[in-house]
Amino acid sequence: MRKIFIADAHLRNPEDPNYRTLVRFLETLPADTDTLFLLGDLFEFWIGNPKPVYSHYREIIDCLKGVRGRGVRIVYFEGNHDFHLERFFEEQVQAEVHDRGAVVEIGSQKVYLCHGDQINREDYRYRAWRLALRNPVTRALVPFFSRRIAARAAETLSRRSGRRHDYRGKRWDYRVILERFAGEKFASGCDVVITGHYHLPILKKEKGRLFISLGDWITQFSYAQWLDGEITLETFD
Repeated sequence: MRKIFIADAHLRNPEDPNYRTLVRFLETLPADTDTLFLLGDLFEFWIGNPKPVYSHYREIIDCLKGVRGRGVRIVYFEGNHDFHLERFFEEQVQAEVHDRGAVVEIGSQKVYLCHGDQINREDYRYRAWRLALRNPVTRALVPFFSRRIAARAAETLSRRSGRRHDYRGKRWDYRVILERFAGEKFASGCDVVITGHYHLPILKKEKGRLFISLGDWITQFSYAQWLDGEITLETFD
């Protein structure tokens, strides 16, 4: 059976090329796909349990429901642009939702999966921002957010992320940070580490261990695939 891993589509509008490409990808998943792992930031912004669903995301939600209806298990690891998801995605999509990284068994291998936004422990400003958004108080207030507030939060988060992306890339060597993190997980007994967030497509094999950074679904359309015991990094076109 086949397992698919994707991250960082940052979907905005149904007319956007990456939105259309992801819909096409999900609609044409091979028939032997048994699990779809979504490693965060599928959406540019999603928080909580909107009723009704955000109109610009209705198509992709219907698409995910179709994937689930074909018997494909969906496992969602929250990102830094999509969180407090469990109620909506468990009820409406029948997906499993994780708010942090976790080890899963795939074949005989222990695979650590996460979005990756907490890997850089030196980004204190982001970690404080994350704590403010992900704490129980914010979770309790989510049902009272109006759609206007949510839309403004989405724009603020998007602008903030864009402004600081280049700054972070110059300040830190993400490849070094990622490989160091993977090494820690290997030392704890994991065989494979797969992460998103950094928009860097990386596949590195060393001493029987495998590290994959998924890249993104904005311009790269990269994803990982487990098939017949082998995990590869692929590109959809």
